Amino acid sequence: MAAQDVTAPETRADGFRREAIEMFKTVGVALVFATVLRVVIFEPFTIPTSSMEPGLVTGDYIVISKWSYGFSRASIPFNLNLFPWMQGKRIFGRDPERGDVVVFRLPRNPDGEVYIKRLIGLPGDRVQVAKGVVFVNGKPIPHQYLGPAKDHDDPSRIVPRVVETAPNGKRYVTFGGAPDGEADNTDVYVVPEGKYFYMGDNRDNSLDSRWPMEVGVGFAPAENVVGKAQIVMLSWRDASILKPWTWFNVDFSRFLQRVK
Repeated sequence: MAAQDVTAPETRADGFRREAIEMFKTVGVALVFATVLRVVIFEPFTIPTSSMEPGLVTGDYIVISKWSYGFSRASIPFNLNLFPWMQGKRIFGRDPERGDVVVFRLPRNPDGEVYIKRLIGLPGDRVQVAKGVVFVNGKPIPHQYLGPAKDHDDPSRIVPRVVETAPNGKRYVTFGGAPDGEADNTDVYVVPEGKYFYMGDNRDNSLDSRWPMEVGVGFAPAENVVGKAQIVMLSWRDASILKPWTWFNVDFSRFLQRVK
């Protein structure tokens, strides 16, 4: 009788090892795919403060596009220096425009803090605030008073609603600054090359480029840009993963709102 090859039956340990390897492969592929999405395409953020009211409020869960302005080290989660040749550079994409709502890494703590503000001044621009009105290169940003409103986070605070128009025609509503408020009458800021000047839409409740880097934002490097705010996916207040009864504190009126 001819000899026949005989395959030993798979043991339980062999089966467990094979399934474990397959599981780790699947998880690894998923993590790589998720990382690529976050670096190249989009990334979610939660709005933690009221500095961008009324357009963005505390608790908004937004999505930003990373392809809008290209990519830099700031595009990589946690600001990891995975590609040293990208230090101080941006590749692909276009430059942000005045009036865009931009997510960027805070100059004094780029590894730990991410801010969201509206871009007001480009490199070479001269920016000044006088009696609550924002001037760029000696001209006031076109604006129109819409009347008073209540602050979303502090209803006892009455603020002026002002619609501004960016050079590209984009219109957005701000909580305008007071004529004699803090940081509503400033010197002229000359934006250095390779830097941007940002302001919050809640003009009297925002630490932004009107304040020096040690206190606010100062002039933010262009390579610190993470992406452009695009849409509010949903919004919830005072929610915690450890408090299930808060999971449904959802403001449905803000569902899928485009960021202006």
